[in-house]
Amino acid sequence: MTSDNLPPGLGERLDAADLDTRLTAVGELRELAAGTDHEAAVAARAVLVRLVGDDSRQLSTAAEEALAATSIALDPPRIDFGPVAPGTPRLLATVAILGSPVALSSRLKVTGPGLRARIAGDHLQVAWLPGSGPLSGRVSLDGPAGAADLPVTGHIGFGPPTDGRQDALNRLGSLRSPLTRPSRPLPARRIRGVVIAAAAALVLLAGTGIAAAVTLTGEPETPTVAAPSSAPSPQPSTGRPSVAPRLVSVDKPTVEGAIRVGDEPEGVVVSPDSRTLYVANQSSRVLSVVDLASRDVRSVTLRNTPRFVTVSRDGRRVFVSMYEDDLSGSGVAVVDAQSLKVLENLRTGVQPYALAVDPGGRLWVPIHGGRNVEIWTVSDPSKLGGRVFVPENPHAVAFDTDGQRAFTPDHESSTVSVIDMRNDKRLRSIPVSKAPHSLAVSPDGRTVVVACFEANAVDVIDAVTLERRGPFPVGTKPQAAAFATDSGHAYAVNEGSNSVSVVDPGSGRVTATVPVGRSPRVIAVAPDGRYAYVSNGDDDTITILRVG
Repeated sequence: MTSDNLPPGLGERLDAADLDTRLTAVGELRELAAGTDHEAAVAARAVLVRLVGDDSRQLSTAAEEALAATSIALDPPRIDFGPVAPGTPRLLATVAILGSPVALSSRLKVTGPGLRARIAGDHLQVAWLPGSGPLSGRVSLDGPAGAADLPVTGHIGFGPPTDGRQDALNRLGSLRSPLTRPSRPLPARRIRGVVIAAAAALVLLAGTGIAAAVTLTGEPETPTVAAPSSAPSPQPSTGRPSVAPRLVSVDKPTVEGAIRVGDEPEGVVVSPDSRTLYVANQSSRVLSVVDLASRDVRSVTLRNTPRFVTVSRDGRRVFVSMYEDDLSGSGVAVVDAQSLKVLENLRTGVQPYALAVDPGGRLWVPIHGGRNVEIWTVSDPSKLGGRVFVPENPHAVAFDTDGQRAFTPDHESSTVSVIDMRNDKRLRSIPVSKAPHSLAVSPDGRTVVVACFEANAVDVIDAVTLERRGPFPVGTKPQAAAFATDSGHAYAVNEGSNSVSVVDPGSGRVTATVPVGRSPRVIAVAPDGRYAYVSNGDDDTITILRVG
């Protein structure tokens, strides 16, 4: 009666004449179903399902209880975003996934306007991008641990709160933190739902099982701290994301200096704590590591020619794509950010390009010579988790903020591919202007800006509707794109005109053109929103721009 994935002898105990022996075996199945061995847990639940129909009432009841204890459940069981202000860009909710670990391999189905969801760790992340009407949607999970539905509701406007929430909302007036947690402690696996919005506080209504969002009228007061014009104030680097208040980006950034690095810098990225800059130098096989407070530069020698660079979400790992001009030596170097030692070299497809780490921690590597994007699970050891095939030739990859969609510019096809990150399948390709070289998604998840190299322009894509606008003229040969942390401005690096165009993403209008070094390649905006850094390939320097 049992599977090959279950312990030997368990089948004999289930078929024994003695009821106590059989009940003990059901207890073993329950433990296996609740365990971390995926195949054993799935097999154990399958046997329990069959035992629910057993002639013995006691055995049937024990099997039914074991199934109930290891079946998927959601906490809270529903989400109500409540009334939200017109124009609210997005609201997020986090719901705990309970039950056995196999519940985390459930399939997702989402219905409802502007509603998205994904599984992240042992939680379900739900996002609503409010339109003009109400939300009455559902997130359904189905898999080896059974099925669960999460109703999601919300509406536009400032109506009186319903469902007995008034007392909870009244308590928000004195809050200074954008996040409110329940006052009573909860078990680790039973973390209540969280709803976050721009200028929104989270309220979890104890006893109702509903997560609700309310819009606040005031901003937390944060003292302004002056910083040296050259770089952020020196502090010990933790690798954790910066907690500085989000700055308002300016229409016209100012140049505040330059940093000399290696030969022909190309890819650049800033650490999550905004204190370290990593630079891939194409002509020296060196990764430059810049302390942005002191401007001290250290070097990491790599196996092959570095091209582009990204960093893990926790700041502990740096990933550098590499290949030679003859396309040999293709791979990704994994560097420990603390010791600056190369931990391993991943063997990728030919010509890995501008790589990035998604919100769930997976490494996406566009393979220029292979018409696909590789997805790596970077753990111990690293392994290739899958591929997404796209038109030729993927140059970069960027993600929306809730990890639902990935976007990649297909340079020679003049399209942007949209990838569903829930199943890693290409949804569609959007025609854009000629030779899209790079793109960026705004931090609010609403807009994609595409730098079109041969069109001397940028295109703008609505990340929700996937409608495209443009082209909007910028400088010559726009090579790279980025966004300010407040989503108020986009940046296009113009390699042919030695400048950075500052673009209003709403209108497409260029608000400023800032001269930088010769042959600028890539721009990276620090997570704290204060500075951006531009690599100048012919000057061997990094231009520092004050953008916020």
